Formats: sequence, C-alpha cells, structure tokens
Amino acid sequence: MATSELPEELLQLPWFTYADAMSHGLSKYATYQLRDCGAIVQLARGIYQASEASWADPALIAAVARRPESILCLQSALARHDLTDAIPMMIDLALPRGTRRPRIDGPIEWHSFDGATFAIGRSALELAPGVNLGIYSPERCIIDAFRLRGREGHETANEALKRWLRRPGSQPATLLTMAQRFPRTEGPLRQALEILL
Repeated sequence: MATSELPEELLQLPWFTYADAMSHGLSKYATYQLRDCGAIVQLARGIYQASEASWADPALIAAVARRPESILCLQSALARHDLTDAIPMMIDLALPRGTRRPRIDGPIEWHSFDGATFAIGRSALELAPGVNLGIYSPERCIIDAFRLRGREGHETANEALKRWLRRPGSQPATLLTMAQRFPRTEGPLRQALEILL
C-alpha cells in the first residue's frame, strides 16, 4: 500500500486515530499495512500520522493528541524563549500532579506540577494549524528555574533571569507578583534581582 491509498482527509490532519481511519473506510488490516509499509507512522498507541506530514516534532504532536493539557516547561521552554544556550536532550512537558503520563515514543520527559499553580503563565504554541501545545511564559520559566534550581542548576536560573532582564519591556515587578504564588521561590528570586539590578 502507498500513501496515495490514505484518504485525503487523513493526509491533511496533523494526526489521526485508529477510529478516524475506520470512519474513513480503512480496515484494521489496511491501517496496519499502511503502517508496515511506511505510508503512515505510529506516533503512540492508536495515534498515527502520514509519513509525508511536515508538521512539528512527531513526539510533540503525539503528546498533544494524548494529553492536550500538557505544557512545554523547564529547559525546553527556556530554550524556546531564548533564555538559555543549553540544547535540551529531552523535551520537558508538564502535567498536573496525579495525571497519568502517556507512553509516547520519543525523547519526552514528563514532569508533575501542582494543580493549583499548573495553569499560571500558560500560553499557546502552534504546532500545526489548529493544534496548540501549552508553553509557559518567560516569567513562569524563570520562576520554575528558581523553584527547581536544585534539580535544574543555580546557573540555569541566574542566566535565564539575566537574559530576561536585558530584554526591552521586562518588568521585575510583574515577575515578583507571579512569584508570590510560589512561596519557596519569591525570596531567592528577589535576592537575585537585588544583585542584578
């Protein structure tokens, strides 16, 4: 079988499910045949994509398909906001604490964040038309770097803050207001700001 045998509607999607394939006339056998010959790629259990699709990283597409509430965080979000020179080996994605982590083929590291503060600083990153992945704002990324500096490293937090302060329009007061929602972070962040300003 070839990609040309895949219904046009499925070719246009960033991903489709096994149920989508069935509703477009593909049998279980035909779906597996398309996968086995390389016409479609299995991103995760029951999640497929046309092999010629030119969307974003397939692991991110699979993450959004499995857990739409996931948010790009930590080193991955810092790199996206150009607040670090580090090139992350894994894609850092956050889920609310207690949420089951999906099994996805790809370099994803799942993190559990407190549900009460999970949505603070969330914005959207478009992966494909109509498909958005959550991403934390630069301010939230800095807060998380300070909050998890024992794991992420003190240098990461300080470098992100320095880069952010050099940007036009950065407002330390806004950063500190957001940091008040993260009690263990406000003090170290305030001390770092006093040194840098």
